[in-house]
Amino acid sequence: MSKVLLINGSPNEHGCTYTALCEVAASLEKNGIETEILYLGKAPVPGCIACGRCRRDGLCSFGGQVNGIIKRIDEFDGLVAGSPVHYASASGQITSFMDRLFYAAGRKMRGKVGAAVVSCRRGGASAAFDQLNKYFSISQMPIATSVYWNQVHGNTPEQVREDNEGLQTMRYLGENMAWLIKCIQAGKAAGVAEPEQEKRVATNFIR
Repeated sequence: MSKVLLINGSPNEHGCTYTALCEVAASLEKNGIETEILYLGKAPVPGCIACGRCRRDGLCSFGGQVNGIIKRIDEFDGLVAGSPVHYASASGQITSFMDRLFYAAGRKMRGKVGAAVVSCRRGGASAAFDQLNKYFSISQMPIATSVYWNQVHGNTPEQVREDNEGLQTMRYLGENMAWLIKCIQAGKAAGVAEPEQEKRVATNFIR
């Protein structure tokens, strides 16, 4: 069975971000896609320090939840990054988590379906949404879309549940993500070859 990991990057385990992610998860489950929600917790999440260990053995030197997901990465066909909006950006927890996860295992993400979900009281959602999508767009991941930017509005879970447009956006996101995952799997089963990979070229802008 296909499976999607949904990351709750809010310090509040069952807050607004969780409410949005649950709506996405319900649509995925309805379409036969298994889901798992990972809560990052309230403790500070260390950021990447460019130590290079992950380039040697594929694991982050800080360990923790990042390495837990790296070791299980083949279980997941898709990833949803969810975050509250903090000063028009994603939360510090999920930013540090995603920096380390994608620096260590970004090449293993190729072909998995990605999506970002953000929750805000009022403004800044588009900027945070754009920030999270950049992890997927640099890692050869198809990005699932919806009928509007993937955002919900409210200061409490109860208020989010009153955001009918936001919740509908989450449901469409889950439907479209399930469809993309199934299309990719059908293509593989039919023998459609994955895109050819060239040797990576890294060019610095100092001559």
